[in-house]
Amino acid sequence: MNIGILALQGAFIEHRQMLEKLGIQSFEIRQKRDIERGPDALIIPGGESTVMGKLLRQLELYEPLKARIEGGMPVMGTCAGLILLAKKLSNDSSVYFGTMDMTVRRNAYGRQLGSFYTEDEFKGIGKIPMTFIRAPYIEEVYGDAEALAVTGGHIVAARQGNQLVTAFHPELNGDTSVHRYFADMIEESLASGK
Repeated sequence: MNIGILALQGAFIEHRQMLEKLGIQSFEIRQKRDIERGPDALIIPGGESTVMGKLLRQLELYEPLKARIEGGMPVMGTCAGLILLAKKLSNDSSVYFGTMDMTVRRNAYGRQLGSFYTEDEFKGIGKIPMTFIRAPYIEEVYGDAEALAVTGGHIVAARQGNQLVTAFHPELNGDTSVHRYFADMIEESLASGK
């Protein structure tokens, strides 16, 4: 298993460190030719979704990555990654990959001062640490998307087929359970030949 991590900006190094703890290989995707290495899956880290969206198009990464996600390649989006995968943003007209059946509110908890830490239940894992930094939340899941975690009355994690998103940053705590959950999704996908 070899996971590509979008490394245009944001917390991509921390994701690599979490995968290393699990003994999973990863590499950084910065240019179109990096996609040719054929990742088994993709992680889209937190960062600035607007900047990431622009860079994806400027570097000609948008179309090939979107095609792979739509083709069933497993993808995990955290914070800004969640925004990039959403079909609709309630407080922004932008749509990026738009592959996941959910409506998302950007910067839902306010500015940097609205950042916080909590522990809450994650379906299929149990209680885990959650760090929110200028985080979005999911206002609604529909279609094939399923809520996996709710905190303070808001959906903060969801899954749709091979797509997994969190509004929080699982890479910023010592707990590897969300990355293990994603690795299990990848193994299921590889075993089924999708």
